[in-house]
Amino acid sequence: MLRSRAALMAAAVRLVTERGTTALPVGDLSDAADVSRQLVYLQFGDRDALLVAAATDLVERELIPEAGDDDAPPRARMLAMARHFARHRPFYRAMLTGSCAFPMTRALNKLFGSLITMTSLREVFGDLDGTTAQDLAAMITGGTGAIVNDWVIDADDPLDPEELTDRLLRLSTALTRSHPALAPGGRPR
Repeated sequence: MLRSRAALMAAAVRLVTERGTTALPVGDLSDAADVSRQLVYLQFGDRDALLVAAATDLVERELIPEAGDDDAPPRARMLAMARHFARHRPFYRAMLTGSCAFPMTRALNKLFGSLITMTSLREVFGDLDGTTAQDLAAMITGGTGAIVNDWVIDADDPLDPEELTDRLLRLSTALTRSHPALAPGGRPR
C-alpha cells in the first residue's frame, strides 16, 4: 500500500511537470503509477488532494533535508529553498496556478510555518504571548510564501536562486532591525 501511495505521488510530480498543468485525469495518474483509479480515491479522496500530498512529500523528502537543521546559516537554508523551487519550477508553477492553488499554498505555509520556532521569534521580537507569536509566524510565513509564489510563477527564466535568497535576506534584516521594542504580552512600549 505504501509503495502504491509513493508511486502515485511520484507519478503526480512527473505528469504535472511534463504537462505543466494540474488538470490531469485521474486515469492518467493511476496509469502512470500502475495502480487502479479506485486506489487514488481510497488513498487521497480526489485528484487535488493527491497533487497537494505529492507536493508536500517533495518538500519533506528533498527541500527540508537540503535546507539543513536550525544550526545551518540562514543564507544556506534560504538558498537551498530557492534552488529547490527553481529546480522544480514547472511542477510548482502548475500547482500554484491550477485547481489546487489554495490548498497548495496552505500546505506550503503550514510546512514553512513549522520551521519558525517560538524561541526564534522571542529572540528577535521579545517576550510574545502565544497568540501574537502564532500570528507573527503566520504573517512572516504568508508573506514569504507570496514572494516565493510570485517568483516561481512570474520571474524571468532562468530563475536566479541567489537573487531570491538575497531578496529574502534583505527583508529578514529589515524586520529584525526595525521592529519596535515590545513590552511583555507583545504590546509596543
